[in-house]
Order: sequence, then C-alpha cells, then structure tokens
Amino acid sequence: MGQKVLVIGSGAREHAIAHALQRGGSVEEVTVAPGNPGMELDGIRTSHIDESNHAALIDFMKDNGYDWAFVGPEVPLIDGLVDDFAAAGLKAFGPNKAAAQIEGSKDFAKQLMERHGIPTAKYATFDTLEPAVAYVREHGAPIVVKADGLAAGKGVTVAMDVETAVAALDDIFIDHRFGNAGAKVVIEDFLEGQEFSLMSFVNGTEFWPMPISQDHKRAYDDDKGPNTGGMGAYSPVPQIPQTVVDEAIETIVRPTVQAMADEGTPFTGILYAGLIATAEGPKVIEFNARFGDPETEVVLPKLTSDLAAGISAILDGETPEFTWDDDRVTLGVVLASDGYPTNVVKGAKIPTIPVDEDSHVYYAGVAKDENGELVASSGRVLFVETSAPTIKDAQDKVYAVIDALPTEGMFYRHDIGFKALK
Repeated sequence: MGQKVLVIGSGAREHAIAHALQRGGSVEEVTVAPGNPGMELDGIRTSHIDESNHAALIDFMKDNGYDWAFVGPEVPLIDGLVDDFAAAGLKAFGPNKAAAQIEGSKDFAKQLMERHGIPTAKYATFDTLEPAVAYVREHGAPIVVKADGLAAGKGVTVAMDVETAVAALDDIFIDHRFGNAGAKVVIEDFLEGQEFSLMSFVNGTEFWPMPISQDHKRAYDDDKGPNTGGMGAYSPVPQIPQTVVDEAIETIVRPTVQAMADEGTPFTGILYAGLIATAEGPKVIEFNARFGDPETEVVLPKLTSDLAAGISAILDGETPEFTWDDDRVTLGVVLASDGYPTNVVKGAKIPTIPVDEDSHVYYAGVAKDENGELVASSGRVLFVETSAPTIKDAQDKVYAVIDALPTEGMFYRHDIGFKALK
C-alpha cells in the first residue's frame, strides 16, 4: 500500500506539490484541501475544507487514514497548524508557529540575521508614521519599505524617490492597507543586483538545497508596474554563478538553520531564501517559511527522485535523497486576471491549453461556473510551465502555446527569463 498524503492550500504551488507527489512511486493518493477544480484535471482529489479550519483538517486526516500532511501556504503555518497537528498525533511537513515567524515577522527575521551576522541590508524598524518618514527623508532614496507582517507578497515598496517611500508609509500607517501586517514597518537600504530564490528542504540543522530560480515580481513587461505575488519564473539562473550559490548556502542558509535551532525555534519544512547577488556577495532580501509561488512550479518539475519518499524520510528523522535534472531549463508564465494585483476582474473563461509531455498547466485562482466550465476566480489564474534545453527554447515553446490562446479578461508578461539573455 502506498502512502496517503494531504496537501493543504489551493494555489498553483499546491498543484505543483501534489503533482510532484503523484509522480513518485510511494504515494497512492493525494488530496488537496481546499484545492481548486483545475487540479482535478490531473486526477488530484480535492476536499472543500478551508485551510483555516484546523479541527476539520485534523478530523479529515484521522477519518481517512492519511499518513502525513504537507502545508503549502504561509498563513496556516503562522497560525500554528503544524502545532495543532502534532498535538493531535499527526505528522505534518512544515515549520511550527515559533519557527514560521521567520516569515511572519520581517523584524524577527532581521533581528535573527543581525545577531548571527547573516548578510542582509541595513535596516530600521518603526511602529509609528512620523519617525519612519523622518528616517526616509534623512536617508534618501532609493530605499525599501516593508510591512512587517504578511501581505501576500504585496507589502514591499522599492521606492526610487522619497515621495514614493512616504506614500508607502502613508498606505501602511494611515490607510492600514495591510491591516495588522502594517502595525510595524521595516525600512531597508536598497540593494543593487540580480535576485534569485534558493529553497531548501530543512530538518533542524540539516538541509538539502534545491536548484535556484528567479521570479518576476512586477506586473508588466520590463519590470514595470506594481509588485505582485509573481508573474513567472525560470530555473536555473545562468547569470548567477555556482560560486555565488555555494557562498549563499554557506553564509546564509547554513547559519540561519543553525541559528533557529540554537535559539530554540528549530525549523523543519521548506526554507525559502529570497536573495540578491550584490557586489559584496549574496544578501538576504527575505525569508519565507514555505515553497515560493511561482518558483515551486519551475523547481519541482526538475526533481528526478520521489518527493514523498524524501519528505517521509525527513519526518522519520532519516536522511532523504533528492536528485535533480540539471541539464534542462524550466520556465513558466502566469496568466492573471485583468486588474491584478489591485482591482481584480474575475470571471474570464479558461481555455483548454494544449501541452506536451515536457509541459504542464498548474491551476491557481479557478472555479467552476454554472455549466461546469472553468473560470477565473482570483488574481493569479494559472501557470503554464515547460522544459527545454535552453532558456530561449523554453521561452519560444511556452509563448507559442500562450500567444495562441484566447486570453480575454486575462494578461501575462511576455518577457519571463529575459534577464538571463541580457
């Protein structure tokens, strides 16, 4: 009998996790709660239990004999779902509430890095508007303003002038645009360089890095427009040399997991390091306590080992094996609803997307209409991923598919991966 695994979450990231679990030989059944109807096209079961309903998730796991759960999104992690599972005698892969603070509070993460000499931008933290504005005016621009708590990837403003920074502070403190996430603000020095995402499977002080990827945060081509949760990604990132990745592993990932353990908040799960390759070496922009989205959708397709077997080994305190396809490029593009990320216009019809065996469609914000057809129900709708020998090949291939689709009511960037070709 294979394992039964419950994946918690509803987006393209969870679709990619569930699909990777299915590809391995050790899983018999994958259910995603709450999931979305697009996942069902891959034979993935869904269960309409909300990720915030911890008691119902626990009952579902127990009643249906699930072996363990994979917690995809940050909110249930920060709300202590892993702790509640453990209290109920259930296994879950993800950090507990104390460890998830590395994402839940920018200030917590910054202080941890400062105490342990982990390279990151200089910063200051404020909980009222006036001193924050004074700091920005004195410091000048470019400067980075971040809401302290969770803001779904949208709480960061990279201000190229002082007025933009002050407007961002007004947004946080006066308009309360991010609710409780903005009760505190972290203001950082602007760092120059290419960004990349380095994710690792972590078990206490041991960790297993994944291939790096690069996300595209701005809504429109040429990195124009507002910050989003991510509009596309690719892996590997050839303009980031392996020496920089190795340095990031030794100066950032290793000391961070060691610091978390030493301070009594050991981390188990996926540690996401959002990094920037500066002239002085790699530095941390942010940590997340879970898989990145959309990076997961281009990194997990490169996995050549059994994902569930690797995670089971970690949960059992054994040494996992993770192997990767290092020869091919994976690249993918988000289709988003018009108006995303600010005034999302829902309801666009989802076309049938023709893909080959080296490509996949991961669904995010979709629902069924009264005729049982898929329609857009959120900002980011779906993600088309492909693999090919080179970045240019992967771009040509994925855009040949997307450009031919009827995408009325949706938009996408036409330049994913462009930084690798400069």
